Amino acid sequence: MSRFAPLPDPPYYAVIFASQRADGDAGYAAMAEKMADLAAASPGCIGMESARDADGFGITVSYWVDEAAVLAWKDDARHLVAQQLGKDRWYDHYRLRVARVERQYSGPEGR
Repeated sequence: MSRFAPLPDPPYYAVIFASQRADGDAGYAAMAEKMADLAAASPGCIGMESARDADGFGITVSYWVDEAAVLAWKDDARHLVAQQLGKDRWYDHYRLRVARVERQYSGPEGR
């Protein structure tokens, strides 16, 4: 199974969440899995890619059909709870960016 999200031709939106985890789990793993499943089932979500290193720095990119879908996900009541827990317990720092994807490329071919 590919770790790359199967994406349509642009345009679409990317929500880029970079974070530095705090020490300890405190329920993070279970909530992260729940939020990934919830986002994937949300109207307008077209995929997700995520990675975290051994020092707790991670990047998750979720892809959405339009800005309205991004805003609906941001305001989902269950997601709002997770956002607050992230601020209170799970992250030393985070940065979120929203971008409209205009072009995409992949490669190398034949490998």
